[in-house]
Amino acid sequence: MGLTATALAIDAGNSKTDVALVAADGSVLGRARGGGFQPPANGPSRAVDDLAPLIAAARAQAGPAGDGPVAHLSAFLANADLPIEVTRLTADITSRGWADTVTVRNDTFAVLRAGLADDAEQLGVAVVCGAGINCVGLGRGGATARFPAIGRISGDWGGGSFLADEALWHAARAEDGRGEPSELSRALPAHFGLTTMLELIEALHLGRLPAARRHELAPLLFAVAAAGDTVARALVARQAEEIALMATVALQRLGLLSEPVPVILGGSVLSARHPLLHNHLTQLLAERAPKAVPHVLTAPPVLGAALAALDHLTPRPPQDSYERLRAEWAA
Repeated sequence: MGLTATALAIDAGNSKTDVALVAADGSVLGRARGGGFQPPANGPSRAVDDLAPLIAAARAQAGPAGDGPVAHLSAFLANADLPIEVTRLTADITSRGWADTVTVRNDTFAVLRAGLADDAEQLGVAVVCGAGINCVGLGRGGATARFPAIGRISGDWGGGSFLADEALWHAARAEDGRGEPSELSRALPAHFGLTTMLELIEALHLGRLPAARRHELAPLLFAVAAAGDTVARALVARQAEEIALMATVALQRLGLLSEPVPVILGGSVLSARHPLLHNHLTQLLAERAPKAVPHVLTAPPVLGAALAALDHLTPRPPQDSYERLRAEWAA
C-alpha cells in the first residue's frame, strides 16, 4: 500500500455530517455533507444507514479514484459517548465493508486532532462548546481523558442549548418577580417580535415557535451580557468557569498540567470568540494551567477526521501529505 491508498474521514455532529475521501498524498478527492448523526433519536443502525449515501457521494465525486478499495475509515461521531456506544458503532460500521479497517471515536477527538501538530507527539486537550459541551485529552502512551458528556446526569453544564434554556429560565423569573431583574426578559421575546416573556413561553409551549429556534437565544444572551446585564454576565462567567474546569481536570488527569501543551477550543460558542467569554476563559486558564497554550480552532472538525485517517494508513504518509491536506482544507 503506497501513496495511491485512500481513506474515508467522517465528522458527524448533532446538526451536520461531513464526509471526505482523501488520498495518501493529502489530496481531498471528494466531499459530501448531510444532516446530523443522532442515534438516540433514530437508533444506531439507522444513524449509520444515513452515512451510506454521503460516503457514496464523496466516492462518486472522486471519479475513478473513488472506485477502488478504501484502506481506512476514521469516524468521529456525536453521541458516541460511552465505551459501549463506541464498540457497537464500530461493529456496525465495520460490517458495512466501507473500508479495510475502521476506527470510531467521539467527535470531540476530531477537534483535538485538527488542532494538534502532525510531526510531534500528540499531546493536548480539546474543549468543544457548541450545542453541547465536551472535553477530551490525549496523554503519553495513548492515555486519554474523557467525560461522559450526556447531559446533567453526567455533571455537564453549558453549551449553546443549555445556555438558551438558562436564559429563558432567568428571563421568566425576572418578569414575574421570582428572580433578579434582567434585560433578558425584554430582549428574548423582542427577538421573536413578542412583547412579554409570558407570550414567548406560550408560543414555545404551544408550538407556535418551533423548539429548534431556541438555538437563536445563545448569541442573544452574549449580546445582552456585553451590554452590561448582570444576570447574563453571570451566565457567561459560569460558562467560562466550566470550560476552564474541564480543561484543567483533563490536563491534571493526564499529568500534563505543568507542561506547555495545547488546549484546543472548538464549537460554535467558542469559535465566535465572544470577548467576555474568551477573555475570562483565557484568564482562568492562565491562573490554573499557566503552561497550557489555548488555541481557538478555525478549521472544520472534519479536517481532524481526515488527518486521523492519514495517521492510520500504512506506511504512514510523509509530512508533506499532512501539509497538503491542511492547505486544501484552508482553501
